[in-house]
Formats: sequence, C-alpha cells, structure tokens
Amino acid sequence: MKRARLDKFISARLGINRRDVRALLARGRVVVDGEVATQIHQVVDQFSHVRFDDQLLQKHQPSYIMLHKPAGVVSATKDDKHRTVIDLLGCDEGAAATGQQSYDKHDLHIVGRLDFNTTGLMLLTNDGRWSSGLTEPSKKVAKRYRVSLEKAVSNAQQAEYKASFAAGIYFAFEDLTTRPADIDFLDEWTAEVCIVEGRYHQIKRMFGHVNNKVVGLHRQSIGRLLLDDALAAGESRVLTSAEVVGIAEA
Repeated sequence: MKRARLDKFISARLGINRRDVRALLARGRVVVDGEVATQIHQVVDQFSHVRFDDQLLQKHQPSYIMLHKPAGVVSATKDDKHRTVIDLLGCDEGAAATGQQSYDKHDLHIVGRLDFNTTGLMLLTNDGRWSSGLTEPSKKVAKRYRVSLEKAVSNAQQAEYKASFAAGIYFAFEDLTTRPADIDFLDEWTAEVCIVEGRYHQIKRMFGHVNNKVVGLHRQSIGRLLLDDALAAGESRVLTSAEVVGIAEA
C-alpha cells in the first residue's frame, strides 16, 4: 500500500462497508500512530501504525540501511550469476550490525546503483518517497567519489580537467551535456569528484573524455551522509534518525 484514505483502508482490512467505518471512528475504536482517528478522509500509508480495538491492522516500519559495497557485487535485489547487495545483508529478518533494529531484506530496494567493481556507500530502503527524494535529478543531491586513474595528471592538466568538468561534458549517445561537476586532485593519480546526477557510467565516461581511464572508483558520500569508517567492505548498519532526516539538507 502506498497511500489511502482511512475509510478505504479499514474497509479492506476488516471486510466491512466503508459507510460503517464512520461509526467506528465516532466510538474512538480506531487509533492511527498513537492517536484516536476521527476523520474518514485521513490518509494513511505503508508505515502508518493502525489499530482497531485490540487488533493491530498494520505495523510496517520504514528501514534505512547503509552498506559498504565491495567490488564484485551486483547492485540488484536478485541475480542468477553474481552475489547481490541484498545477499550481503544476511538473514531474511536479521538485525543490522548495531542490533538496534530488525528489517526484512526482501522489502528493500536500492537507492542509486553502483557498478559491479565500484565500491563504497550504498543505501537501501523500503521507503519509496525517501529514495525518490535522493535520486530525482531535480533534487540535485551531491554524490562524492574517490577516483584512481590509469595515467598521472600534471598540474597543468589538472586545471584543464577542472575546467572541462565545471563546464559539463557532452555525451553524444544521449545527446546531453552533464551538469557541472567539481573535481579536486589529491595527488597526480587520485581525485575526488562530486556530481549531482547519475548517468550511465558517468564518471568513467567523463574521464574518458579527457583520455584517462578510471581504474578504481569508490563512493564516499551521498548528500551529507558519509560512509561509516567503522564498516568494513560488505558490512552494513541501520541509519540513525538524524542521518535519515539530514542526508539531503543543504
């Protein structure tokens, strides 16, 4: 269920006429998220806690998971040939690494994929509205990557790279120009790149435009959320409430 009027939800769960729901509400027999419901047109969603008398009609909690993706793992929920990020989460209803919350891994979807050999921060959730807020291009949520390059880049070349990335790079196949991207060089072989979109193999293609091959790619952050240094490759944990709310804050 995504979103529905309360009378429709109660009618479907109890198998009663929607007109009868009004009487239940008038008697205070329906409680939504800890408060007595009074309006038939109140909207509930998949995470609303709904109780009728002593009967729990729905208790489906949102889950927000941080995963340190290793190389050689597919960003998918199912794959016949390779291990997936879902497989890394362990048991079907296992607690996260912190042990603070349990979740059903089969309810989760991926928030922004990473290539097969790309490592780093990956998010998984069962909250579609939250993930859309992070992945819709109009939101311009920044993603920062550490990039290892095949060829050394001199100081003069670094200035050229910065100008090209800031101006946007044209992708002929899609007939589009990438949005401005920031690039900072840590040394002549390593750079950090920040983008606000997620085109197919975007960073690798951007460096291909300046005739340099990416030999290592690691996502460090999404929005304000940094990959937890305590997580080894393949490990995961539940996000804190503050991380969930603050990830896309300016």
